[in-house]
Amino acid sequence: MTDLLHRADRLRADRTPFVLATVVRAERPTSAKAGDRALVLPDGTMEGFVGGTCAESTVRLQGLRLLETGESTLLRITPDGADVTSEREGLLTVSNPCLSGGTLEIFLETMIPAPLVYVQGEAPVARAMVDVARSIGWEAVSGPASAVPLDASAVVVASHGRDEIESLTAAVRADVPYIALVASRKRALAVIGELPLTDLEKARIHAPAGLDIGARTAPEIALSILAEVISKRPRQTAPPPGRIELPLLQPVAKAAVSKVAVAKDVICAMDVAISPDALQYEHEGTMYYFCGSGCRRAFIDNPARYL
Repeated sequence: MTDLLHRADRLRADRTPFVLATVVRAERPTSAKAGDRALVLPDGTMEGFVGGTCAESTVRLQGLRLLETGESTLLRITPDGADVTSEREGLLTVSNPCLSGGTLEIFLETMIPAPLVYVQGEAPVARAMVDVARSIGWEAVSGPASAVPLDASAVVVASHGRDEIESLTAAVRADVPYIALVASRKRALAVIGELPLTDLEKARIHAPAGLDIGARTAPEIALSILAEVISKRPRQTAPPPGRIELPLLQPVAKAAVSKVAVAKDVICAMDVAISPDALQYEHEGTMYYFCGSGCRRAFIDNPARYL
């Protein structure tokens, strides 16, 4: 468990989203015990232990769904479907007929990195942006135009003429949710006019930056910008950690955030998340996915019976 928690700390440091699954109650007979833990990663792989393959399959699927919403929940997995209809806030009950043991209750805690604000420039407003963003619990870093983080929620260019074209272009190409230029209205129009972007892409840039709250000082301007970022409510997604290296003047393909891919177990009709760790078997050119080893063995023994 210590190694698993150290692994969780490394994932946080790398800004990798994950779900920490902790068994809080286990009825006999079951292989899991209260306190057992596992991590669910964005690609569906799991590390740790929260029960057998049937319980693991359910935790994987629900964990991936939570990564899309950023919510946490108490998951109850039961071999008896009687409790499924009793919905309570914060409790999700799933009937798994293949579960060999008793009911399991597992807390699924979703760990989504705090929104990241990337500031380009060394002006007073740029330094204030970092301070104000951190004061509200966000992450904020400043750096050159050549290293826009892939998972930035906002890019604010406050460099007063230095590398503005490169920074704004890179941010737009990376599809950053919020992009702003700190400049006067007249100069902002001139800078945007020089960008090698379409009119629709240019329209995504907030210039002048921030809400009109009568801000005058650098901290007040930073506050107005963050207020505008919050008003847009960019939802943190889960791209792999990395950086965008310039020159980035051509469009780049960005993987879309898709819904969890799900297959139906042909034996027990359970939903199974399609992932590298999922139990699977290829039959006549088609890949089938299973909630547990029992279902997989049954299918392998007699595929025709279930097709």
